[in-house]
Amino acid sequence: MAEPVLQARGLHSFYGESHILHGVDFTLARGEAVGLMGRNGMGKSTLLKSLVGVVRPRGGDVAAFGRPTAGMKIHDIARLGIAYVPEGRGIFPNLSVRENLTLAARPGTDGRREWHYDRVLATFPRLGERLGHGGQQLSGGEQQMLTIGRALMTNPQVLILDEATEGLAPLIAREIWRIIKVIRESGIATILVDKNWKAVSDLTDRNVILVKGRVVFEGTGNELRSQPQLLGEYLGV
Repeated sequence: MAEPVLQARGLHSFYGESHILHGVDFTLARGEAVGLMGRNGMGKSTLLKSLVGVVRPRGGDVAAFGRPTAGMKIHDIARLGIAYVPEGRGIFPNLSVRENLTLAARPGTDGRREWHYDRVLATFPRLGERLGHGGQQLSGGEQQMLTIGRALMTNPQVLILDEATEGLAPLIAREIWRIIKVIRESGIATILVDKNWKAVSDLTDRNVILVKGRVVFEGTGNELRSQPQLLGEYLGV
C-alpha cells in the first residue's frame, strides 16, 4: 500500500455517554479511494468526524500525513490538506456562488493550484450559470456541487464526502457521480459515503463496512459484490 495520508488505530469515540466507535482501525493511502458503508447509525459519520477532529476520540489515535492530530485544532488539521464535505452541505447561504468559491481559494500544502476557479466552473458548468445567486437560492443538487467545488478550491490531498447524493433526484445524482469520478482520476485521495453502494464500489479501490461501530468487512468492489449474504445482512440489499 502507498504511503498513508490518514490513519486511525483503535478508535473509541463517544457522543456523551453513547459509545459509538469500538476500536476502529482505518487507513487511507495517498491517491486511494475508499468507500465507507453501513446502515444508518452504524458510526460512519462519527468515524469521519473523528478523522478530522470534529469528534475527539477517547481512545486510540489519528495521524494525518504522519502527524498525530491529538490536540490539534480542526482548522489546523484541515490545513494539512484535508477537505471535508459534511452531510447537510454547510454552504454559506448569505454569500453568492462566486463568493462561496473564492472565499475558500488557496494553494495546496505543496503550493499546487491545480483546482482553481476556472477549473471548478468547468467541472461544474451549472455553477457557472448561478454565480450571482445566493447559496439559499440553489437547489439541493446545486448546493452539493457548490460544497464540493468549494472543497476543491483548497487544493486538498484528501477529500471526504459524507452522503454524497443524499436527497438528490436521480439525474442530479448521476451528475454528482460523474464529478466524483473526475476528482478520483485527478489523484486526490477520497473517502466516500453514500447509500448507493453500487455507485460507491464502482469508484473505489477498497470498501469498509461498519456495523455498530466495528469494521466487519474490508475489500474491493468485486469482493463485496461476490458476497450477497453479506450485502443483505449489513447493507440491506
